[in-house]
Amino acid sequence: MAGKKILMLTGEFTEEYEIFVYQQGMQAVGHTVHVVCPDKNAGDRIKTSLHDFEGDQTYTEKMGHYADINKTFSEALAQLDQYDAVYCAGGRGPEYIRTDKRIQAMVKHFHDAKKPIFTICHGVQILIAVDGVVRGKRVGALAACEPEVTLAGGTYVDLSPTDSLIDGNMVSAKGWTALAAFMRDCLKVLGTEIRHA
Repeated sequence: MAGKKILMLTGEFTEEYEIFVYQQGMQAVGHTVHVVCPDKNAGDRIKTSLHDFEGDQTYTEKMGHYADINKTFSEALAQLDQYDAVYCAGGRGPEYIRTDKRIQAMVKHFHDAKKPIFTICHGVQILIAVDGVVRGKRVGALAACEPEVTLAGGTYVDLSPTDSLIDGNMVSAKGWTALAAFMRDCLKVLGTEIRHA
């Protein structure tokens, strides 16, 4: 089977692990992952963040590493038909890129074409900005996103921190601690089979 092309939507301060671990894991099994950010070009970099739970009432945020953008945003927008799936990474990036009409158009393309949609942590904020994407779906996300998922017509599922959920062509998870299960489910939806000799 030929490798698939996955479009990763990011913004400044997107969750570090949800960029790096996902991108490298998918590339390791032969898929192409294009990391894009509004108004950034291939070769640009974005700042990332690292969220953790350390005993406070909410998560803490620390600076992550810089992440490389490997596809020019405007080119990806013009070539959506070439992509097999879209991935909405979490962290703080989703809260502002979701208001970008071009990002919304990208998500609508994948939804209308019934292509796989992958979301983790705050990534669901990107999806709920487009009417109908989560409606009728069972969706996992960071617990702070539960009201938004419900108001958008989805059913929030309080997954364990290491679990993932498949509902049709959508894969979702609560956060970066679920990346192993999440990537396994993404591969399943993409039709990728890994066999051990």
